[in-house]
Amino acid sequence: MVVLPPGTILQLMYLRERLRSLPAGVFVEIGPGAGEITRLLLELGWRGRAFELSASTVEHLQRRFATEVADGRLVIEHGSYFDAQGHGEADLVISCMVLEHFADADQAAFMAAAAHHLRPGGLMVGIVPGSPEHWGVEDDIAGHQRRYTRSSLRALTKASGWSVAHVAGLTYPVSNWLLPLSNLLVGKQERSKLRLPQSERTEQSGMRDVVFKTRFPLVLALLLNKVTMWPLHALQKLFAGSANALVLYFEALPPAASQPTQGERAWTPS
Repeated sequence: MVVLPPGTILQLMYLRERLRSLPAGVFVEIGPGAGEITRLLLELGWRGRAFELSASTVEHLQRRFATEVADGRLVIEHGSYFDAQGHGEADLVISCMVLEHFADADQAAFMAAAAHHLRPGGLMVGIVPGSPEHWGVEDDIAGHQRRYTRSSLRALTKASGWSVAHVAGLTYPVSNWLLPLSNLLVGKQERSKLRLPQSERTEQSGMRDVVFKTRFPLVLALLLNKVTMWPLHALQKLFAGSANALVLYFEALPPAASQPTQGERAWTPS
């Protein structure tokens, strides 16, 4: 049993609600990290591929999802998403805390690759750090290039020919309350990573081990679970429009995403 951080629990609760409006199909996930979103997708009946740069993270994912890999529901790729083969194979392209690691040109390349992989009627879901005013030591340690605003997200998608269907700020105000403690813990336990090249910091960002930040004693499962966190989930939805939210969730439709032709799936944002 793994006890997840409160912010991760809140993000997964929101994502689960949103995915309920989308029929299960084929996904492509970029940067799965420990595999929490992968697990959610598989639980909801999806199948697909996950792309991961870190060899040690790939090994972890292969162990965690050994059954799903064996039965063909999940393929784990060790390497860059930019090298991925395939066209029009996915109903969903999803990434969590990935886009902020890219230089501007690579952001555009990522959007182009996602459009290439999506079927007509497909959807991109992204989770990125929000509120540039809250830049901190964790951004430097994780190898971030930026934090996003709603405006910068819309500018990115528009420049790539995409259209934003839905945006919401997540984890507010819980993550904001915990931010000073989070920065203290990360700075104390991971500051040595600042000596690493940015590419290595990025590669290591998906699987981190910070006590009381990413790793918790099992006893805290009594406090950190979907049931006890439900009031805070309701609170994050109430404040989904806050400019101070430290996490932004978005859904986007690819270029020329007109109504699917007969026989193709349709998705309508709510």
